[in-house]
Amino acid sequence: MADKVNFELVSPERLLVSDQYDMVVIPGGDGDFGVLPQHAPLISTIRPGVIDIHDGGRVTHQVFVGGGFAEVLPDRCTVLAQEAVMIGDIDRAEAEERLRAAELDVRDAESDGERARAEAKVAVLKAMIEASGKSH
Repeated sequence: MADKVNFELVSPERLLVSDQYDMVVIPGGDGDFGVLPQHAPLISTIRPGVIDIHDGGRVTHQVFVGGGFAEVLPDRCTVLAQEAVMIGDIDRAEAEERLRAAELDVRDAESDGERARAEAKVAVLKAMIEASGKSH
């Protein structure tokens, strides 16, 4: 259909979403962007945040992504996410526990590389916890 965009969201574990929607709003590395049918080709990094999937004039699904890449073509949009979970499936207590552990990893890092990886994990987990309180 020319009035829908084919959208696929893939995480390392599985194909999370694969369907046609009116619009998808993605947290791009340079800011949020909406993808509609016939969108100009684009490749973008994705920052940790929420993908809003619109259909029938409303947000029908929200997915937290922990970063990754998006490829947009006129007939489709594919997101390759480092981590992805439906907003309703986020276990806030587990995420907070993971955050505490990651913060300890930052404190205990023995190299700049270890510290950078731990700080990136902290940023993703903070974004996940924030996202867990959002839903349309």
